[in-house]
Amino acid sequence: MAYLAFSEVGAAGLGEPVAAIPTAPRAAAASLSALEWSVVALARGDRMSSLRTPGRISMAMGALFGERPNPRLADPRLEALRRIAVLSWHHGYTVPSHAVRDFVAAGFTPAQYELIVDSIGVTRREPQQERLRA
Repeated sequence: MAYLAFSEVGAAGLGEPVAAIPTAPRAAAASLSALEWSVVALARGDRMSSLRTPGRISMAMGALFGERPNPRLADPRLEALRRIAVLSWHHGYTVPSHAVRDFVAAGFTPAQYELIVDSIGVTRREPQQERLRA
């Protein structure tokens, strides 16, 4: 954050011209593509168990009763996005730091993470606010 010291404004501070206040350059706004937003939206319906590798019992149950569709994505970057979105849908802002590191390692930025979590947070609050109005 930029500021001007009193000495730069002038002793009187009235009527004297003041140089422009220097400011930090603005960071580029974070954004996601339409495909990435659709991954975030689809992750809303995924269970936390979709983040784990299926165990022996789960695989045996799948063989007996039919396997559930696998929500994992083939593209590693989109899978990292799905994983962080699933965690955010279920836990809000309390996502483990290793998950955020994996998300950033996949090629996303911390600003994109904040955009996703903030968007999910707003969406999660909307039904609560509508219930309060009714």
